[in-house]
Amino acid sequence: MTTQQLIDQIKRKKSFLTIGLDVDLSKIPTHLLELEDPIFEFNKGIIDATYDLCVSYKPNTAFYEAYGIKGWISLQKTINYINEKYPELFTIADAKRGDIGNTSSMYAKAFFEDLNFDSVTVAPYMGKDSVEPFLAFKNKHTIMLALTSNEGAFDFQTLTVSDDSQPKELYKKVLEVSKSWKNSENLMYVVGATKAEYFTEIRKIVPDSFLLVPGVGAQGGSLSEVCKYGLNKNVGLLINSSRGIIYASNGLDYAEKARVEALKMQQEMEDILNSNFTF
Repeated sequence: MTTQQLIDQIKRKKSFLTIGLDVDLSKIPTHLLELEDPIFEFNKGIIDATYDLCVSYKPNTAFYEAYGIKGWISLQKTINYINEKYPELFTIADAKRGDIGNTSSMYAKAFFEDLNFDSVTVAPYMGKDSVEPFLAFKNKHTIMLALTSNEGAFDFQTLTVSDDSQPKELYKKVLEVSKSWKNSENLMYVVGATKAEYFTEIRKIVPDSFLLVPGVGAQGGSLSEVCKYGLNKNVGLLINSSRGIIYASNGLDYAEKARVEALKMQQEMEDILNSNFTF
């Protein structure tokens, strides 16, 4: 999927919602546990109930890898279902990979070619040669961790570093350096919603890039605050919600209740878009 296709979908749906498919068998409705593949059946119900309210789905691969080969098969079935039935949706493999070049190339092949995701999250700690193999894939996107929403983000990401220019926080250095990498136009960045006050500084460095924003809802982030400082001329935000939508109910009505919660977010996003854009 091209960036323009993603932008067109946001305009059409009046939504920039990403739904995280983080499936925990201990939390899904018990009637699904009787089925052959409860993870896939749960995802299918959520997707069919919400596809018109969001622009993206983001399975966190840990929630599939934890169940071994069966979980990986469930992930493959889920991404195949999205790609075949709802091909306009942007898909994110939340895998947070990142290793030396030849290993990153294999990770990229796994998610971009075998599973056919549109994007994958990566960790930048090992630098240029650990990220560029992901960027080499045409019309695929690499979503790099920049400033995350967890408490431990302050351990490293906001520390001041010095180089030939003026001292700056490490996350700013990561953003600036990444812009010089080959095919950097395929980069997006993870910025946590609980760090809304940082968005102004981030937009000075990457004004045109899409930002994947976790942390709205259950983690305490504010959608209005994120949009106030993070919107750009093409919207430029993908707001992720996982638990608040997919676990709105653990009964037979789980998909219907998920739709209710997704609709609340979509309507709030539509109001924000109508106030800031003319589509």
